[in-house]
Amino acid sequence: MGEKHSYPTSAQLDAVVMAGIPYADAVRKFKKQFILTALREANWNESKAAPVLRMHRNTLRRTLRQLNLDARALRKAERRQVRRVDLRQQKKLAS
Repeated sequence: MGEKHSYPTSAQLDAVVMAGIPYADAVRKFKKQFILTALREANWNESKAAPVLRMHRNTLRRTLRQLNLDARALRKAERRQVRRVDLRQQKKLAS
């Protein structure tokens, strides 16, 4: 959540075009980034991301399957790890 994500710049997009990537691959890559950005902004909630993308939730699910994306796995990967403080440190902090 506190992590900043970078978005492709114009120069990066130009580099993709100049690299000779086929159109279908470029569209697939763009779709993937576009959907991931919407999901990240919706806190990985597909039902909230779908209206932002102006598509039905089922269409979003189907597109995720086509792009081989698993929103649940991505959500877990971006989740912050729980910081555990042992009992002795808690007592020191409290006093």
